[in-house]
Amino acid sequence: MAFDITPYIHMAPAQVRALIRAGKIDFPTAGMCQGYAQANLVILPPEHAAEFEEFTRLNPFPCPVLEIVRDRPLTHDMGEGADITTDLPRYRVYRDGVFTEERTDVSDLWQPGYVGFLLGCSFSFEEALLSAGIPVRHIEQGCNVPMFKTSIPTKQAGPFFGPMVCSMRPMTPEQAEQARRITAAMPNVHGAPVQIGDPAAIGVADVMKPDYGDPVEIRPGEVPVFWPCGVTPQAAVENAKLPLVITHAPGHMFIADVKNAELNDYLEARKAGR
Repeated sequence: MAFDITPYIHMAPAQVRALIRAGKIDFPTAGMCQGYAQANLVILPPEHAAEFEEFTRLNPFPCPVLEIVRDRPLTHDMGEGADITTDLPRYRVYRDGVFTEERTDVSDLWQPGYVGFLLGCSFSFEEALLSAGIPVRHIEQGCNVPMFKTSIPTKQAGPFFGPMVCSMRPMTPEQAEQARRITAAMPNVHGAPVQIGDPAAIGVADVMKPDYGDPVEIRPGEVPVFWPCGVTPQAAVENAKLPLVITHAPGHMFIADVKNAELNDYLEARKAGR
């Protein structure tokens, strides 16, 4: 399904989050708020938060943690006072590991003690690709990025395990090598691609049939390039079969107040306690 992000490219994150909260934006966020980081989301009960945090530690490239939200569903590091239950365009609700519904607001599902994880998103490195003249096909076509369950296993923590999910962007081999160098320097938003060309090598049978998102055109001379993706936890949630877990709908991200260019230094400084 095509949609138009043009009105939102140069808006501030708080403006777009307000429009999302008001129900005026319910489509994917790739390309919105140019220059600002975006994030995946997982919300789960407190008794499983430590195990999920360990899952993210063991799988840092598909699950890079930007912020952990506790007690109230309000962010601090990624955007003071933003609400993770209302400020994403669409959410997915999993009950006993089964995706049961998609919503634009999950505030009524938040319970005392719940924990939210904001995870780095590949939409954040797309700005760097575009600045280098590398095409981002799903933005060109006005659709969601294609995402695939692969044969690459994640490391298990408690009930959380499953395949790594990867997002795919087609480009020429020369562009792919340039994209690899650019994204390798961005570990907090998935880092370098895990596969360039040959989808079958990572268990992807048909690049025109993504597990999430939309198929995109692959032109003559281009190869598919696969990056670790923050939808990976959704595959793990299916296996964990917890009574209730809330995630973002693939492609429908939290837009942070931190700029992409500053994100890595910001997170490294926070880890160092500065």
